[in-house]
Amino acid sequence: MNLYWIIFLVFMVLSLVVSKVLNARIEKYSKIRLSSGLTGKQVAEKMLRDNGIYDVKVTSVQGRLTDHYNPQDKTVNLSEGVYGSNSIAAAAVAAHECGHAVQHATAYQWLTMRSNMVPMVQFGSKWSQWILLAGMILLGISSFLGKWVLLVGCALFALTTLFSLITLPVEYNASARAVAWLDETGITAGQETEMAKDALKWAARTYLIAAISSLATLLYYLYLALGSRR
Repeated sequence: MNLYWIIFLVFMVLSLVVSKVLNARIEKYSKIRLSSGLTGKQVAEKMLRDNGIYDVKVTSVQGRLTDHYNPQDKTVNLSEGVYGSNSIAAAAVAAHECGHAVQHATAYQWLTMRSNMVPMVQFGSKWSQWILLAGMILLGISSFLGKWVLLVGCALFALTTLFSLITLPVEYNASARAVAWLDETGITAGQETEMAKDALKWAARTYLIAAISSLATLLYYLYLALGSRR
């Protein structure tokens, strides 16, 4: 079997497994009521206030697991199942997204670096696959030309890989801030904190699998390019 397809299938299976476990954890913790009784919206608003952030708005958005922080309009966007829910899962997700707002307010270096990369990554992701495909086709015609086209494609694809790697400390840090704050404020207590931590741990692993997959794919294309010498 072609090495590319082995890499693709391995990480597809890993991604599906992690996604299934994450969904199961979210489903489980969504059914357990938070002892403090706060909804996701209330948790988010309190965490923002506790961190001296008053210019970020908490809003509700449609969908499941569509929660995100938007630094452009300074909004913490919580999915419908999180916004009005007083479950442990809702508290964990809401606090995590506010963790990103805190990162933004404190100019967290990894978040700043990731934000600055967005225009380059958009360009790279738009053209890298086409250039890589062209390079692989050209390898059968001219090893020299195909190699250099592949290397150009690798350089563009590397932007996406770097973005995925930089995303890891951003996500893990936001989760660490969330769990620490939930515990310190008593919004979660004892086993509740461990449940919130567990949910966020599996959410972070989706980013970890994506980053490793991107790196493995990049190394594969580099192997093709550098191994094409004759």
